[in-house]
Amino acid sequence: MATGIAISNQFLEWPFFDDAHRRMANELDAWVRAHHAALECEGADERDAVRTQARLLGGAGWLRYLLPAALGGPPARPGALVGTKVDVRSLCLARDVLARTSGLADCTFAMQGLCGVPIVLFGTPEQQRTYLPGLADGSRIGAFCLSEAEAGSDVAALATTARRDGDSYILDGRKTWISNAGVADAYIVFARTGEAPGAKGLSAFIVDADTLGLICPRPIEVIAPHVIGDVAFTHCRVPVANSLGKPGDGFKIAMATLDVMRSTVGAAALGFARRALAEAREHVRNRKLFGQALAQLQATQMRIADMALEVDTAALLVYRAAWVKDTLRDRVTLEASMAKLHATEAAQRVIDAAVQLFGGLGVTVGNVAERLYREIRPLRIYEGTSEIQKLIIGGQVLGK
Repeated sequence: MATGIAISNQFLEWPFFDDAHRRMANELDAWVRAHHAALECEGADERDAVRTQARLLGGAGWLRYLLPAALGGPPARPGALVGTKVDVRSLCLARDVLARTSGLADCTFAMQGLCGVPIVLFGTPEQQRTYLPGLADGSRIGAFCLSEAEAGSDVAALATTARRDGDSYILDGRKTWISNAGVADAYIVFARTGEAPGAKGLSAFIVDADTLGLICPRPIEVIAPHVIGDVAFTHCRVPVANSLGKPGDGFKIAMATLDVMRSTVGAAALGFARRALAEAREHVRNRKLFGQALAQLQATQMRIADMALEVDTAALLVYRAAWVKDTLRDRVTLEASMAKLHATEAAQRVIDAAVQLFGGLGVTVGNVAERLYREIRPLRIYEGTSEIQKLIIGGQVLGK
């Protein structure tokens, strides 16, 4: 990474991957090292940074991994499940590597996916031709508008409405906690069309940023660099041609998208944890305490052992979920929730341990451990909190 600290890619020897995956991960790792200053965007305006990073990632071809081969993505993997749209192992590898250097770069990659994947899965050929090339080359920034003030974990409680009016829908409502709010060129928006009660009465739309009635009235400041805020719709007229799927398909579209992307949240957490372990390892080797290296103390060795165990168990769950999605079956709700839950919680523990090993330096602004401590915390909340993941896992195990 930027510091010259080595992070092992030995896990690529595992049988979850083929040679194309290994080559992709190693090439991305080398590319990130070469472009770390631009990706970290130290001191830059976050809105400008998102566009800079998207252009960098798109120009180098890394955002193409968000698309299937038929729509401009990399060649199909050997043995891939027939009908699989996106290679999830590649997405996880990308977020794993990017997160080691820049949480904002990882988020930029992820948001292009959250906007692009529903268009890949449910978009018409015209929608795919219109939006996917720009998302893949970084010239078009994407956003995913699901959460509302009273509807975060409970998607069925969405209050934003979409009313059919001739060849348009009229959207009214307000979304919050929307990444890339005010920066995005295209928003995937979920709204209530009322075909049935609760979750079954939702639909999805692609809304261009310059659509009359769409505004981003409030940025939200959070603990780590992140463009996030509210998106409001007031009599916002969206063509029927911009509907995703059929009326009433909104919940299905949201869940199918999260089924692809949820494992990748675990992969981002894994990247943060790998960096924390690497930084801590170097620190304890060089830090002297009572006339010896901190690494020579048994307490230190046991803490490092716990951190390494957390990293590998998280990696196994993340890449198992991705492998199952790519090769065995299209729905991986159980595996993805397990991966997201364990990897984010484990990464929090690893990074907390790294801060403790650094001592006072670990809570000093500018220290990598301090930055990672701020960056990991939101991952235990977004795309389903840890508590929601436990409910999903329990329901799956019990057969609900």
